[in-house]
Amino acid sequence: MKRFLLPVTVGCFLFSGHSNAASINAQVGKDFTELTAGIGSKGAGLGINGNWTRSDHDGQVTSLGATFGLPLGPFSAYIGGKAYYLSPQDNNNGFAFAAGVGANWQIMPSLALYGEIYGSPRDLTSGNYAYQEADVGIKYEVIKPLAINFGYRFMKVQGKHHHPNNTIADGFYLGAGVSF
Repeated sequence: MKRFLLPVTVGCFLFSGHSNAASINAQVGKDFTELTAGIGSKGAGLGINGNWTRSDHDGQVTSLGATFGLPLGPFSAYIGGKAYYLSPQDNNNGFAFAAGVGANWQIMPSLALYGEIYGSPRDLTSGNYAYQEADVGIKYEVIKPLAINFGYRFMKVQGKHHHPNNTIADGFYLGAGVSF
């Protein structure tokens, strides 16, 4: 009986009653573009996401990640991990594995504040010294499947052995997305 109850309990905990929605988003900043796709919610249960960010001058970053979130009324918090492929302009291509945290505050049914931060130390980064990423913004749901967002994104690849740092994104952005 215990062999049956443990997987059922873990399964109920991971998928806490929220539907696994798919989402696609695009964001454009002064010198960067980002495309994001995900399955599941960052705010409740298990979520999987992928990102591609391209800088006009400093290279690009691609990531695949997973999050686990807990809703707390209008707030939700999550922890996550991402695997990155780093392709900076002035440094070596490489990989990074980062851990991060995020939060979401649903102010109104159609308005939310969000933020997240991820970091990879030098021991988990190849070809470069380290990697940092942060995102904070506000999301407004125009109609049920369509939302727009405005925020600030920072992504930096720290160079190794006298190579310069590459800032993939550092500025405000405007974005739009759909979720099903």
